[in-house]
Amino acid sequence: MSTEALNDEQFSSLQTELNELRTEHRDLDQVIAHMTDTPPPDQLLLRRLKKRKLALKDRIQLIEGMMEPDIPA
Repeated sequence: MSTEALNDEQFSSLQTELNELRTEHRDLDQVIAHMTDTPPPDQLLLRRLKKRKLALKDRIQLIEGMMEPDIPA
């Protein structure tokens, strides 16, 4: 995905961010599940949490793509 290779510092920084995003994504998943299981759920809050979770997933995929080495076709 990237046009140049990442140096060690950039790779480490992305790995740290990726770990934090995965943790937040997992935590949101647990919160959403808990809210759904304990009625009545706050629908507005639930929608906001799901939207945040989706944004995190998109960012995780972007970072993972940046960290993968370019493979010639």
